[in-house]
Amino acid sequence: MFTGIITAIGEIVDVQALGTSAAHGKRLRVRTPEAYLARVQLGDSMALNGACMTVTAFDAAASWFEIEISAESLARTAGLDAPGAVNLELALRADDRLGGHWVTGHVDGLGRVAAFEPVGESWRLAVRVPRTLAAYMAVKGSVVVQGASLTINRVTDLPDACEVEINLIAHTLQCTTLGSLRVGQAVNIEVDLIARYVARILEVRATGAAESPN
Repeated sequence: MFTGIITAIGEIVDVQALGTSAAHGKRLRVRTPEAYLARVQLGDSMALNGACMTVTAFDAAASWFEIEISAESLARTAGLDAPGAVNLELALRADDRLGGHWVTGHVDGLGRVAAFEPVGESWRLAVRVPRTLAAYMAVKGSVVVQGASLTINRVTDLPDACEVEINLIAHTLQCTTLGSLRVGQAVNIEVDLIARYVARILEVRATGAAESPN
């Protein structure tokens, strides 16, 4: 589990194919800030741009770790197939602060940046998400974009998509990769965990597919 509070900006410095066909995934080496891996162990979970991955190798002294990402995950995420900056978050510990919201690290779909512009001292970010995720978008609700827990300020339902608007303060832009977003860029989206279960409960009740355990 994660919180959506980015703890560091890492950099994918090497990408190696795990096979010769499109069915094979890739091995990524990620450079981190100094001492970032001090508490990391082999097999730990790490979120990269909001996608939960497993640490398969690391060198804490040299500040790098490696993960292996499947072809399936590569097809359903953005920003994990080439060198470049990535948002990092260590897995949540039981005694950690929950500064964002409950985040699983499972990307639900890809959004597209529709607008990114300064408004006063902040920046307005508009992201178009797939229509299939529209039911999970609510004003003042939470959404994860590139691994960052953000608050939705406005929702506009469109015929083929749903556009959400988010206000980003300067601190968020400085501490994440969101400051380098550009219009048209694909971004990883994870919907609110509670909203996901509420939608499923309502779906089952509407179809009469299950009875209450009570």
